Amino acid sequence: MSVLFIEYPKCTTCKRAKKWLDEHGVAYTDRHIVEDNPTAAELKAWHERSGLPLRRFFNTSGMKYRELGIKAKLDAGMSDDEAFDLLATDGMLVKRPLVVGDDFVLVGFKEPAWEEALL
Repeated sequence: MSVLFIEYPKCTTCKRAKKWLDEHGVAYTDRHIVEDNPTAAELKAWHERSGLPLRRFFNTSGMKYRELGIKAKLDAGMSDDEAFDLLATDGMLVKRPLVVGDDFVLVGFKEPAWEEALL
């Protein structure tokens, strides 16, 4: 099995996640989230495959998230399509790392979930 690994290389969590993939022999294609930002269509498909709430795809600890007041916009009832379009404007808004497999998507690095999906 090979997965798509979407990361921001300077992110310490992404570095730990990449090391974990390497140590466990998981084959992956690497994608830089800022240089090759996910499209709204990709994000929509990944969201559906993940089974997670859409808010989990936002990098809530990022400066951009706070600068743009995204929490208030989400709380005010931003539509899913508007959220996908917003996420597609800047990779720094997207929670990372992301691992995209044929039938699953992992958002963030939580070892137990990664072990269950990837090993």
